[in-house]
Amino acid sequence: MDSGSALQPQSAGGQAPASADTITVAYGDGIGPEIMKATLRVLDAAGAGLAYERVRIGKEVYLDGHASGIAPEAWEALRNNRAFLKGPITTPQGSGYKSLNVTIRKTLGLFANVRPCRAYTPYVPSHFPNMDLVIVRENEEDLYAGIEHQQTAEVVQCLKLVSRPGCERVIRYAFEYARANGRKKVTCMSKDNIMKHTDGLFHQVFDEVAQEYPDIENNHFIIDIGAAMLADRPEQFDVVVTLNLYGDIVSDITAQVAGSVGLGGSANIGSKISMFEAIHGSAPDIAGKDIANPSGLIHAACLMLAHLGKGDIAARVQNALLATLEDGIHTADLYSENYTRRKVGTQAFADAVIERLGRSPKHFSPAVGSQAKPIEVKVAPYKGADKQLDGVDVFLDWAAADRDPNVLGQMLEELAGPELKLKMITNRGVKVYPGGFPETFCTDHWRCRFTPTEGPIGYTDILGLMQRLTTAGLNFIKIENLYQINRQRAYSLGQGE
Repeated sequence: MDSGSALQPQSAGGQAPASADTITVAYGDGIGPEIMKATLRVLDAAGAGLAYERVRIGKEVYLDGHASGIAPEAWEALRNNRAFLKGPITTPQGSGYKSLNVTIRKTLGLFANVRPCRAYTPYVPSHFPNMDLVIVRENEEDLYAGIEHQQTAEVVQCLKLVSRPGCERVIRYAFEYARANGRKKVTCMSKDNIMKHTDGLFHQVFDEVAQEYPDIENNHFIIDIGAAMLADRPEQFDVVVTLNLYGDIVSDITAQVAGSVGLGGSANIGSKISMFEAIHGSAPDIAGKDIANPSGLIHAACLMLAHLGKGDIAARVQNALLATLEDGIHTADLYSENYTRRKVGTQAFADAVIERLGRSPKHFSPAVGSQAKPIEVKVAPYKGADKQLDGVDVFLDWAAADRDPNVLGQMLEELAGPELKLKMITNRGVKVYPGGFPETFCTDHWRCRFTPTEGPIGYTDILGLMQRLTTAGLNFIKIENLYQINRQRAYSLGQGE
């Protein structure tokens, strides 16, 4: 296990290589120390030329009282080095513990999660032997902003935040990644047929950016059918870019159908700092037994090497790993009667990879290295916008016994005032006043839309409305101002509006 918050840069063998690139390393929990030791041995043997600054994160840090699983002094090491190679961690059970990965991704601006996913048949069983794709997932926004509120006794909300710069960064990265790695197509997945403003913005920015890459094919899938196609015909995809929640789901789908969850690596890319890790967990049930497969972290390390401009070393390690699989030297999780010639433990597997450095696979296509610079993306500068107040949505907690929207509507008609008029009331997004149906189930959470009676309105008009509602004893939860931005409606219509 890790000890201390940070150690001096060193190689796995204890000596810092001359002119080494220093990376931050966290051994993690469970099987983390074993697979990290194996991975660093492979990197050193391959001539990666890295020095390691070690930090302590994970379960012990959580239990020391740090709710995010990382001690304050560890941030300096993370921010000083361009790359962070992270072992899997264990989050203690119980409430009050924050996701370490989410904390690091958002604090350090790691905007793109990159997960290559390929089949390793016949050595790893898969129904899709030609599967070879990459999921690029937006990493900071969407529902993972984690902004939730209970607004009434019956209704909670989670805010879905999507920004134009956030969309552009990850989408542009997906196209640059495709170009740098010889990929031919980028597919966008969203749900903009329903969420026309949030997911609609993502799709819109995708179409705009795609025009700048005429050499790369592009297309779009609605996320539900897109996920189904990834599970059924993944060979048709090359690079997939999508929002945060969808990307979390489809990257696990693709890893599962490829049969290579234990072999998958992941990159979390930022403009200054990037984090690399295996996609599997800490597996505490097998910790300390020297049976864990280090391939996922080795693959993550290859992504890191390529990101650092050491693509030739990354290819050297990748080809040695593929040759090891082809030679039937497998850890227990990959054992098969037909293809395993020697079942080995964690460190013996690393030894086998080291022995094959300089070899290329025969069955798999060999990896080809390059000295390409890290991918950089630039977002268009903010241009400003013409913004006009168009009305206001007032959300009320109203739990009258019969919950008759007509009663609430008549009250609000009288309170609207001379500058504003009540346009509609919705319950869970469905219009219930005026002209709703009695079959529509209503909770205690009501959206009440007010628009100008004529001409423009100002914020003082909305403040006056809120004062009248408060005086009348109505319990408002929040308001959302309605805007026209660049003369386009910038809010959704209610179902039935």
